Formats: sequence, C-alpha cells, structure tokens
Amino acid sequence: MTQKPPPSWFGEQDFFLFNEGNYLNGYEKFGAHLVTRGDVKGTQFAVWAPSAKYVSVVGDFNGWDRGKNPLTPQGASGIWAGFVPGAQQGHCYKYHIATPHDGFTVDKADPYGFLCEVPPKSASVVWDLDYKWNDAAYMKTRKAKQTQDAPVSIYEVHLGSWMREDGPPYHSLSYRDLAPHLTEHVKKCGFTHIEFLPVTEHPFFGSWGYQTTGYFAATSRFGTPQDLMYLIDYLHQHDIGVILDWVPSHFATDAHGLAYFDGTHLYEHSDDRQGYHPDWGSYIFNYSRHEVRSFLLSSAMFWLDKYHIDGIRVDAVASMLYLDYSRKAGEWIPNQYGGKENIEAIDFLRRFNQTVYEKYPDVQTYAEESTSWGMVSRPTYVGGLGFGYKWDMGWMHDTLKYFEKEAIHRKYHQNDLTFRMLYAYHENFVLPLSHDEVVHGKGPLWDKMPGDEWQKFANLRALYAYQWGMTGKKLLFMGGEIAQRQEWRHDSSIDWHLLEHDSHKGILQLISDLNHLYRANPAMHELDNQPGGYEWIDALDSGSSVMSFLRKGKTLDRVVVVCNFTPVPRYNYRIGVPCPGYWKEALNSDAATYGGSNVGNNGGVHAEFLPMHGQPYSVNLTLPPLGVVFMHGTA
Repeated sequence: MTQKPPPSWFGEQDFFLFNEGNYLNGYEKFGAHLVTRGDVKGTQFAVWAPSAKYVSVVGDFNGWDRGKNPLTPQGASGIWAGFVPGAQQGHCYKYHIATPHDGFTVDKADPYGFLCEVPPKSASVVWDLDYKWNDAAYMKTRKAKQTQDAPVSIYEVHLGSWMREDGPPYHSLSYRDLAPHLTEHVKKCGFTHIEFLPVTEHPFFGSWGYQTTGYFAATSRFGTPQDLMYLIDYLHQHDIGVILDWVPSHFATDAHGLAYFDGTHLYEHSDDRQGYHPDWGSYIFNYSRHEVRSFLLSSAMFWLDKYHIDGIRVDAVASMLYLDYSRKAGEWIPNQYGGKENIEAIDFLRRFNQTVYEKYPDVQTYAEESTSWGMVSRPTYVGGLGFGYKWDMGWMHDTLKYFEKEAIHRKYHQNDLTFRMLYAYHENFVLPLSHDEVVHGKGPLWDKMPGDEWQKFANLRALYAYQWGMTGKKLLFMGGEIAQRQEWRHDSSIDWHLLEHDSHKGILQLISDLNHLYRANPAMHELDNQPGGYEWIDALDSGSSVMSFLRKGKTLDRVVVVCNFTPVPRYNYRIGVPCPGYWKEALNSDAATYGGSNVGNNGGVHAEFLPMHGQPYSVNLTLPPLGVVFMHGTA
C-alpha cells in the first residue's frame, strides 16, 4: 500500500533512538518504502553507512546507473536517504557505496530490505508488506497457549526439505503449497507449535538459513512475503503457533551482505579475535555499537509485528555469551575486567528479552544455550537473561548416550537419565531432539537405537515416550515422527514413502497419542518446570533398567510413568502409587497399534493398600519389553 511520506522522512527522535541503540521499529523508515510525493509515485530509500563518501541507489528503475539517484546524508546520524521517482514494486536494487578507501566501491543489498532476488542472485527487491490477516481469534487467545502451565509441543521444520515435488534440485513446495499439507500433518500429530529453521534470507541453501544476509527478508526461494504470511495465517487459523529460529549471533560473509558494509567493519568487529567465528566462517556482530543493537532489535520486532510470529528461538546463545567460545588461548580478547564473558552481548540479550515481553507479552523467547550459564530463563530483574525457555541440551546428550547403549549395558548407566532431576528446575526447559542430532554423520534417531529391527523401533518408541513423560516442554525435528531411516538431507524430502510400512505408521500414531495424552492431562504439563510437577517413585532399580516417576498437576490429577529399558518383560512388578482406586493404562508404547508386542496391563489395574516406595498404596504391573507405560489415576 503506497503511503505519503512526512515532510522529513526521519525526525530528530528517529536519529536519537537509532544512534542510542533503542530504535525498535527501524523497518518503518530504513529500507525501501513505496510512497507518493505530490502526484509522483516512487520509493523512499534509507541506509546506514556512516563512513561512506557517496551513496546512491542503483536498480531496474535507472539502468543500474551509479550516478543517477544519489542519496543525501541525514545530518550526523550516518544515515543516507532519498526519494527515487518511478521505483516501484518488484524493481530490483542495491546501494552503491563509495568507501573511504580511494577507488574502492561496493554494491550492497539492503540490510533492511523486505525481499531479495532468488539466490544465487543477490539484489534486494522493492516490496510492500500489505496483507489482510484472518487470525484475529488465534491472536486474541495465543497467550494462554504458550504460558508455563500450557502444553507446548514443538515440531521443528526445515521448509525447504519437509516435502518436495519431483523435478530439478531444490524444487521445494512454496509457502502457499505447504500450508494445507503441513497444517494437516501437524494437526494429525497433535503438536501445538511449529518451529521454522531460519526463513530469513540466506545465500547458501546448505546453511539451512543460519548464514543470514536478510534480517528483514523472508527467503524468496518459496515465495513472496505475503506467501509466508499466508502460511502463518493458515497455521494460526488451525490453532497452531509459529516459532521463528533467529540468528543474531553471527552473519554471512558474502560480498553483497553486511560484511565490511561501507568500507569499514560496520556491523562486525575489526579484530578477528572478536569479529570472526572460527566454527562457521562467519562474522560476529559488534554488540557494543548502538546502531547494531537498533538493527537487531528492529529485526526481532519486525517478525513479531509484520509476520505475527508467536515466539523467537535464538540460535547459538553460548557463542554470544563467551568471548573464548571455540577459541584457544591467545585467540580471544578478554573483557574490561579480564574475564571471558561478553558483557555487550549479555546486555543485548537482556535488552532483547525485555523489549519482546514489553511489546508482545503474549509471545515467548527460547534460548539454544548449551552450557551451564545460570538463569538463562529467569527475569532480568533478578540477574537472568530473561528468556522464556531454554533448550535442555544436557538432557538431550545424556538421554541419547543412554539409548545408544545395548540394553545389557544400561544398568551401569542409569545415572545418565536420573542426573537431570538434580537441575531440572534451574530453568524453564524444552527437551529437544532437534535437527542438530540427525546431521553431519550422526545418523537418524532410528539408527542410533541398538538391536535388531524390532528392537530399534521399540527403543525409539521408548525414547519418545520417555521424552513426553519427563518434565519440560517437547521438541522433535521433522522425520522423527515417522522413524526416518536416513540422515536428514536438506536437499531432499522426508521419506514419506516409509508410511507404507506398519512399523513406521506405528511411530506416527505413537507421537499423535503422546501429544494427545500430554495435552489432555494437566498432570503432564501444568507444572512442567516446577518441583511440584514431578516426583520419583523409584529411580534406583538400575539392575532391571527400570525407572518410575509420578507426574502431578495443580489438581488431584496424577499420571504414573514406568519405563523398562530392557527387552525383557517384567511381570508382577510392584510400585507405589499415591492413591487408591483404578489406575488406567492411558498409553503403552508396546501396544500392537504402534508395532509393539502388546504386552501390558489389560487396560489398567486396581491399587492395593500395600505401602511401597514411600507411597500409601501400590499396584502390580506388567512392564512390556523396551516399553513405557502411563498409568492415570485421581487422588
């Protein structure tokens, strides 16, 4: 929608907030905006390039002539701006910048651009973001769907490889084509949320979006901004939340991007010991620069504002927190106090979370933080970083390490599972089985499981049942729900043909039933990250590789979870329970419908007045091989 610009595109307040580091809506003024001046239609451009000697806009509208549409410096702000008549929707453009170095010029994509050409082309595209949303009902109620006492079960998705059409390489479905298929699948599986791997524009498809160049641009590989809005709108209309993977930790070094933007290290540090990431070959943002903070904060606000995103997952938080991350002695610069903590990045993360929850109190933020840094998901006013949730990477590593062992050895390693409860309430945790665990030679989850074909499926069912039974929100990467047998490949589709086999359909049905159980029973989610929501029944029967625990809600609703991690059925296995009456077998991962051997408890058992495990009653159970049973009772 073409708008009329004010007499001056930027005001003094804009300059002040931008240069101070608190300009939260930079996307409303920076970049390319369709406007009308008098009777002349065109585009208002603005870019930050404080060290440039000359800046112009080149594009389809002027034959890419570097001298035809110069921009004007805006006071001492470092901003260049100007109106270009005739520049219209769909026109490609870049900023031509004469740097401080004699004779050295660069043509750069727009850091605030809303759309880019389809890679490997790299120009920005003039584009309007007007869209009529139809998700008012969801937006009005979404806060209740994301609180700490709500069931949050996340399906992690790489849009380019979830489902593909036959044809040339990278022939992915478009945003609009994905909408009905993805929505139907997520509804069938029972997930509450989808988390998209980064959809921000990125030059290299094989980076999965983590090497970003366009922090305000949805990747054009799958369609226009409105097409992505349609996908999100469609998901919202079907009661599915959307979380965006966001990467403020590092950015791509491609020549058309942010790197060395105006002939100086503008967005990144000039010293490679601070500004270059050795693991990913990318540049690290200079969080001490006020305008860089404005840029990143505006990016976060942009996705929440314009795309109705329900949550932001921040990638690689650990790499932001530590100056010595992946660096040897002498390869990093200590902070002003001589320590390894990145004080500016910490301040930025706190400011990011404060801003998100102030402006959008009905969304959540998630940290992928892999160390023991304290209070990641605690409020900033008590010294925390302010995230809503933290990924429990320790749970993931310990759990997979345990499940990869042959059953005969597991009795010596039960502490790999029980250890988690020593720190389970230090943070608000999400239990992730993410894309990182099924790439780079790690193999799919199915192939990590030991044993023959039957045992692999049984172990995988037990892993998922254990994950859903444990305290913490849930996350599973696409393909896991159908027992993908190959490692994830970003340039291929999930192997949907596996669902022709009952064993794979059984895994899909189990995920659906686990999500239904998790969502339907308050005991399984209300106190997910509070001590009152979990109680050991017996964590010490390592000789049998059996563990049992109690999940509790705010009311008298109770669910007992009993795990047998050996292929040996356990008959007459007695455990304590908190109340009398009938305990229904709410779910059994060994049920025939999931591909199991159907060993179980004939629908349920009655409690007896035989105190055990510190509980006033007990039940006599049959534990299936490599199986997990959920027994539901009411105190």
